[in-house]
Amino acid sequence: MQNTILYIPLFAALALAACGNGPTHRAEAQGAQTQVAVTHAADSMEAETVTQEVETTYFPAIHRYILDSIGANYDAADVAVPMPSVVAVDESNDDDIMVWGDFWIMHYNLVGDTLKMASGGSYPGMMHIRHTERGYEVTAFERVADGSLFEPTARTIFGDKYDAFLAVYSDHEKRARHHEDLLAAFVKRHGIAATVYQDYGRPAVPLRK
Repeated sequence: MQNTILYIPLFAALALAACGNGPTHRAEAQGAQTQVAVTHAADSMEAETVTQEVETTYFPAIHRYILDSIGANYDAADVAVPMPSVVAVDESNDDDIMVWGDFWIMHYNLVGDTLKMASGGSYPGMMHIRHTERGYEVTAFERVADGSLFEPTARTIFGDKYDAFLAVYSDHEKRARHHEDLLAAFVKRHGIAATVYQDYGRPAVPLRK
């Protein structure tokens, strides 16, 4: 099979997974300029559209950065899915929109009717995004370091949002449900002949309909 990378515009996946498929909730944090977002509504992405001529939100820029810059570190696979989990956003400056989150990329190969995980990873940090005449672009990414530097760099980058980040980053059960919903939405949207998916070291799981 020829490797053709696909990606889904996951506008509804811009925040951490909350219990159930509820609507987006936003709570003010540190004044009107910074918001903490919580959502788990992958099935609502059909309601969010962006024209090819003008991008009306910065989320496509986040997805492009995940695919093009972060994804460049991985071998090609049949399916590439950007999965940003946004912790907070500061939109007060169009020339420097700041988005804090845990930015995932997941690659799958289609084997029969199974999406088998090929690679993937988590890249927490803060993206700087600029509004241009043609849309939005990520201008810089402050990434949390690995190993012993993880906590100090995460505290520096997230600041007073560190606890909110940690709640997103450490909730493996919610993240698993979040990813499962996104994969199911991807399969439905693109008409892929997959009924199950399989992550590393785990049994195949039926995709939600």
